[in-house]
Amino acid sequence: MKRVSVACVFGTRPDAVKMAPVIKELERHPDQIRIIRISTGQHKEMLEQVLRVFDVTPDYDLQLMTDRQTLTDLTTRALAALVPVLEAEQPDLVIAQGDTTTTFVASLAAFYAKAKFLHVEAGLRTDNKWNPFPEEMNRRLTGRLTDFHCAPTELSAANLRAEGVDPATIRVTGNTVVDALHLVVAQDYAFEDTAVQAFVDTPGRIVLVTAHRRENWGEPMQHICEAILEMVTNHDDVRVIFPMHKNPVVRETVVPILGGHPRILLTEPQEYFPFIHLMRRSTFVLTDSGGAQEEAPGLGKPVVILRETTERPEGVHAGNAVLVGTDKAKIAAATNALLSDDAVYARMSQAVSPYGQGDSAVQIRSWILEAFETNDGK
Repeated sequence: MKRVSVACVFGTRPDAVKMAPVIKELERHPDQIRIIRISTGQHKEMLEQVLRVFDVTPDYDLQLMTDRQTLTDLTTRALAALVPVLEAEQPDLVIAQGDTTTTFVASLAAFYAKAKFLHVEAGLRTDNKWNPFPEEMNRRLTGRLTDFHCAPTELSAANLRAEGVDPATIRVTGNTVVDALHLVVAQDYAFEDTAVQAFVDTPGRIVLVTAHRRENWGEPMQHICEAILEMVTNHDDVRVIFPMHKNPVVRETVVPILGGHPRILLTEPQEYFPFIHLMRRSTFVLTDSGGAQEEAPGLGKPVVILRETTERPEGVHAGNAVLVGTDKAKIAAATNALLSDDAVYARMSQAVSPYGQGDSAVQIRSWILEAFETNDGK
């Protein structure tokens, strides 16, 4: 068997978090796999933080990030930059993760280069074309170009089968986010940011907040912030830490409402390592992030999801999470229940995470070698 040439493409912080365990696992088998690490740089600073944590160095950095870039700009520039790299390297297989523009473009570029494509975290669906936007269609379009569907859960696999995907091309591997989580939580950590360290050392309950999604910009973000302010007002032992996304559209809403409150700390985006340890210290998580919905249950932290839909309903079904959208009253009801009702908190914090056991990268590597050894990649 010749060495399999594998191009791993990532562009955002969540991409990198979930791809890093796969990259590290493939690196452990240099006699069987030649790996090409390609960063589109869709998230620049946040991406670099994650790559440092996991010691991943791109072989190619396409540096596509520009200020206030549109989806059209990003898509066309990413495709134009990625296709020549794949044509030069001629990989047998291209891998990308999730639902980003980088992921969809990678699948299309692999098709143009006549390479096989493996989709990590395949099969998540909301069945709503516009929500989340553009992630739902990124996943669906990627799925049509995928040869190896690595579904994180049985529900995701069922979604793919319902769409007519050949079951032989689907495997339930678990979610690589759990692999990444295991790598990080095993290590002790002291926060380098003295303000954050002082905040977590202060007695009381901590609520970790992340909110940045495109569909929540403007009035929905205002409602989220107002609900947070009400929560802190009604519970005098509760403090909120809110690592704000770099996007100025988010900050223009968040800072005027929440800035300056003595029990609310607005920070710069946290690197992956401190973010996970903030999650460990928190009572629960208030978020519109897909990754946090998967990470928090692995740490026994309830999740209040600030979205109208979620392509990760397993956490809701398992009892780890509750979907409330951006309605102020619904957010208030969910957070108040977690802060005031011990039975509600115990039920949500003790539910078993549905996202795997931390061996997803090993399963993915095994499938790659099996496929290319038995079928010569065809």
